[in-house]
Amino acid sequence: MPEEKKPKEKKKTDNDNSIFVGGKPFMNYVTGVVMQFTTKNADEVIIKARGKFISRAVDVAEVAAKRFLENTVEVTNIDIDSEEFENKEGKQIRVSTIEITLSKE
Repeated sequence: MPEEKKPKEKKKTDNDNSIFVGGKPFMNYVTGVVMQFTTKNADEVIIKARGKFISRAVDVAEVAAKRFLENTVEVTNIDIDSEEFENKEGKQIRVSTIEITLSKE
């Protein structure tokens, strides 16, 4: 069980301009990305996701960059990785992760 908490602790120390994609409505994440660039004047925003939410994170990045922030931001980096942890049944599970960095042009 302590291994499940390690990724959460790591996320708390990451920069404020991170958007963690999960099960909320799609446009909530797009709005979050746009708000980071417009109201908080961020130079870059990192969109992060794990497992089945990776495809949603890619869609969020593309919609934010190409429809809402057209000609102002671009994808500058994509990091893929995997995390291993123990599930509720005590079995070791590996989950894929992605971090998409959008930066002002």
